[in-house]
Amino acid sequence: MKTSVLLLAASVLVLPLRSVGQAPKSAALPIMTGKDVAVVQTESGKVRGYVHNGTFTFKGIPYAKAERFMAPTKPDAWTGVRSSMSYGPVCPLMDPTTTVHDESEFVFHHDWGYPNEDCLRLNVWSAGVNDSKKRPVMVWLHGGGHTAGSSQELPSYDGENISKKGDVVLVSVNHRLNILGFLDLSAYGEKYKASPNTSIMDLVAALQWVKANIANFGGDPNNVTIFGQSGGGGKVNTLLYTPSAKGLFHKAIIQSGGLGLSFHEQAVTKRVSAAVLDELGIQPAQVDEIQKVPFEKLAAAGKKAVNKVQEQLKAEGKPLTVFGFMWGPTLDGGLLPYQPTDPAAQSISSTVPLLIGSTKNEFMASLRLPNGDTMTPEDARSFLQKQYGDQTDSYLAAVKKAYPNDTRPSDLIDVDGMFRRSAIKMADVKATSPAPVYMYLFTWQSPVLDGRYKALHCIEIPFAFNNIARCEEMTGGGKAAYDLADKMSQAWINFARNGNPNHKGLPTWQKYTPANGATMLFDNQCVEKYHHDKALLAIGPPIML
Repeated sequence: MKTSVLLLAASVLVLPLRSVGQAPKSAALPIMTGKDVAVVQTESGKVRGYVHNGTFTFKGIPYAKAERFMAPTKPDAWTGVRSSMSYGPVCPLMDPTTTVHDESEFVFHHDWGYPNEDCLRLNVWSAGVNDSKKRPVMVWLHGGGHTAGSSQELPSYDGENISKKGDVVLVSVNHRLNILGFLDLSAYGEKYKASPNTSIMDLVAALQWVKANIANFGGDPNNVTIFGQSGGGGKVNTLLYTPSAKGLFHKAIIQSGGLGLSFHEQAVTKRVSAAVLDELGIQPAQVDEIQKVPFEKLAAAGKKAVNKVQEQLKAEGKPLTVFGFMWGPTLDGGLLPYQPTDPAAQSISSTVPLLIGSTKNEFMASLRLPNGDTMTPEDARSFLQKQYGDQTDSYLAAVKKAYPNDTRPSDLIDVDGMFRRSAIKMADVKATSPAPVYMYLFTWQSPVLDGRYKALHCIEIPFAFNNIARCEEMTGGGKAAYDLADKMSQAWINFARNGNPNHKGLPTWQKYTPANGATMLFDNQCVEKYHHDKALLAIGPPIML
């Protein structure tokens, strides 16, 4: 009896000490916590996380601090050990969620978090800390355009499974968005010269934190991949052309990201900021008063200002894109000195390999039509006729050629052209540099809710993160989903490790060039195709509602 008691006591004493570095192979509980568990030194002080199923997890670590509209600076140092076990604050939204559509919310399963302008936080998952290993680092940039979202918004963003599978360090980031990240006050003094792009400056600060600190979390600061989806993909695209980010990452993945290859011109952004001050009743000489304006009032003024400027531009015959003005990166001559298509911009990331793609269906028209579930071939043709006119027959022939196995009438109208076109444009531009480009298209069809959601926007994320179990509402959680996630997540891991996504579970994945159009289609049967949808994309504009 005494021997067994002593052995038990010894194991309790040893367990926390072992957990500081490498997690034990087995433990009595799936989660390990305590004052000496998962403690890591950062430049600002020590942080304490927890170990879940062998993965060290840290959440809500401050990577910078910033006053409103100011450039970020290093966070305040702290003494002792900072508890870092739960997600930090998220950037306030200009349009906070107050109601949701029940069915789509079931599919996406959002976690909105809690808002605070002091939101410069990041999260880390790693198989080991303080062990001097050099694991590849993957830095995830969340979606939501440049206006919304957070590192915890979707269950697919959780980094434990991809960290465990690939022995990589996964980092995810919160940063300033919308009017807080992009209000261009640079016309009102040197103090505000950073204001047009503080959102992007936050991301650079996060990458600088990774460079300085990630080795203690088991990562290699000289092997960093940035990746993101939708707005996060757009952020990756921006960082490729940001001089101050050069050398802070070494590979890039863009998933359904961005709708163009241009930054806002200051001729427009300065008009928006002037209109914001006017809406708030603030004179230019008193611009500092904007620091005291409650966020809700600031957001309301921002929306009114944008509408006003858009109407002015329209009256002047200078309309913006079909989407209008959206908060986003500005060609400010400082942080962003070049448009992405400028050769000088291309040279910044010429050695950075790129993996880029989109999903087959993205924002499906059928989900927004009252007869989407019951659509007949005649209904589909009538809809397309309104979109394409005398090109309808050519469109139908092209979509059937590109996707001959589609059988539902709604499939004819649900093939995305917008994000696919954008991905090809970005790939074509990047392919002029010496670094390799790999293209993919996610075509797998979700079985949930009678297959209504197909290969929708965001569906590839749980597959890339190997998070099918966390996202059963979106993926169905069946064997086919797990099998595809195994293949896709391994491709992402391999790309992060060595810049090449190929592995034995996939057919040979060739580098993309504008000439070959090589694209890996991720489905129950993965296959590489070449310009398979070229005729389809050549017909008219993408479907819009």
